[in-house]
Amino acid sequence: MSEALNFLISNSCFNGVLDKLQKWQQEYHVISCDENMNRCCEMIEFTAKIQGQLFAILNSIAAEGKHTDGVSAIKTRLLPCLGTCFSTSRLPIASSDASFSLTQDLAEKERKITELNSCNKNDMQWMESQLCSTRLQLDSVKAELDDAHRDLDKTKSKTVTTLLATEDELRTLKDDLRSAQLQIELYKKKLDSYHDYDRQVSMLRDEVSYLSADRLARSSSLSPLVRSSTLSALSGLRRSSSPIRSETTSRAQLTSSSRLLRVVSRFSDLYAVERKEAQLQLQQYISDLETVQRIIFIAVVESFKTAKLAYRLFRLRARKTLSAFHFGPESLEDTILDYIVKNQDLYDVQTSVDDVLSAMNLNPHIASIPKANLDIISPLIRETCKVAFTMQTLDPPLYLEFASDGEHFISSKYRRSHDSDLSSHRVMYHIWPALMQGNAARTKGEAVTRGAALVWSGPGSSCGVGNVRSRSLSPTRSFIYKDRRSLSPDALSASCL
Repeated sequence: MSEALNFLISNSCFNGVLDKLQKWQQEYHVISCDENMNRCCEMIEFTAKIQGQLFAILNSIAAEGKHTDGVSAIKTRLLPCLGTCFSTSRLPIASSDASFSLTQDLAEKERKITELNSCNKNDMQWMESQLCSTRLQLDSVKAELDDAHRDLDKTKSKTVTTLLATEDELRTLKDDLRSAQLQIELYKKKLDSYHDYDRQVSMLRDEVSYLSADRLARSSSLSPLVRSSTLSALSGLRRSSSPIRSETTSRAQLTSSSRLLRVVSRFSDLYAVERKEAQLQLQQYISDLETVQRIIFIAVVESFKTAKLAYRLFRLRARKTLSAFHFGPESLEDTILDYIVKNQDLYDVQTSVDDVLSAMNLNPHIASIPKANLDIISPLIRETCKVAFTMQTLDPPLYLEFASDGEHFISSKYRRSHDSDLSSHRVMYHIWPALMQGNAARTKGEAVTRGAALVWSGPGSSCGVGNVRSRSLSPTRSFIYKDRRSLSPDALSASCL
C-alpha cells in the first residue's frame, strides 16, 4: 500500500491534473469543439487512472485489515458517492430544444473561432509583408552605405594622390628656385668678371696708346721743338700709365669695395637680429640683463680673435700650397688673397665656434655664472666668425675697437644705450663693439654710461666703485685687473675681453 501511495506522491499526479486543467482553461475559447472534447476525454482518462490507483490502494488497505475493518467507511462514504455518480449518469436526456440551442451556441462559437483564425492569418500576412518591406529597406540602406564607403575611399585616394602631387610640385618648385638662385649667383659672378674684363681692357688700351706713342717718338724724326713737346707728352703719359704697368690689379682688389659694404651691412644685421635672438635665449637662464649683454659682448670679441687666428693659419696653408707652382704677372700675395676670397667656404667655422666656447667656459667671470648654457648662442658665434674671417681679406682689414670698463665715452665710436646716464662720460660696460678700419669707425658700437664705473665680477656679486683713471695709463686705455701681475686674457675683466 505504501509503495502505491509513494508512487502517486512522487509522480505528482494531482499537480499534473491541475496543470492540465489550467492550460485547458486558457485555451478553451481558442481551440475548436473537437479539441475541447478530446481534452475532456483526456482528463477523464487521466482521472480514471488516478482512481484506479486509489482503488488499488483501497483494496490493499482492505486486505491488510480484518473482515470488519473499514466497512463503516465504505458504507458511509464510498457507496453514497458511487450512488450519486450513477444517479447523475442516469439523468434524463435533454429535450430537443435544449439540444438545438446548444448546437446553435456551438456553431456560433466555431464561427467566432474561424473568424479569429482568419483575422490572425490576415494579421500574420500583413506583418510578414511589413517585415519583407523593412528587410528590403534595410538592404537598400546597406547598399547606400556601401556606396558611401566606396565614395569615401575614392575621395581619400584622390586626396592622397593630390597631396602627393602637391608635394612633388613643391619639391619641383624648390628645386627650380634653388637652380634659379644658383643661376643668379653665376650671373653675378659673370657680371663681376665682365667688369674685371672691362677694366683690364681699359688698362690694355692705355698700354697700347703708351706703346704707340713711344714708337712714334722713336721712329719719327721731328724738329727739336716737336720732339721736346712729344717727349713731354710721353713723359706725362708714362707718369699717368706707370701705376697700371707697375701694379697688376687682382680680383680681391677689384671686389674689395663691394665686399667691404657687404660685411659692414652683415655686421649691422648681427647687431639687429642675431644679437637680440641670443639675448632672448640667454634671458631664459639668466635674469640679469647686464650679465647677458656682457656675455654677448665677450662672445663677439672672442669670435673676432679666433677668426683672425684662423685666417692667419689658413693664409699660411695657402702660401705653402701656392708657392710651389706660382707664376704669372700677379704677385704671390695677391694670388694667395684671391685664393682665400674664392675659397672662403673651406674655412672650418665649427672649429672656431668650439674654440670660442672653450675660451668662454675658461673665463672666470662666465664660468661662475650658474645655469649658463653657452651653446645656445652658437648661431651668433658662428655668424660672427664668418663675418670676421671675411673682414680679414679686406685691405686694410676691419677690426674691433679696443674697449674697457671705465674708459672715456667717445661719441664718434659709440652711441649710448637707452638707459644710460647722458650726463656721464664714463663707460660702465659695452653692449656692442665698434667696427674700425684704420682710424675711421665703419659702424658705431653701443655702450652704457653711468655716473661711476663699476667693477663687474659676475652676477650676484657686489660691484665696488673704483677710480678707473691710472697714473700710468690714459683714461681710454685703462684696465681693471683682478690680478695686476698678469696681462693674460683670463686675468682681464669681462669688458677687456
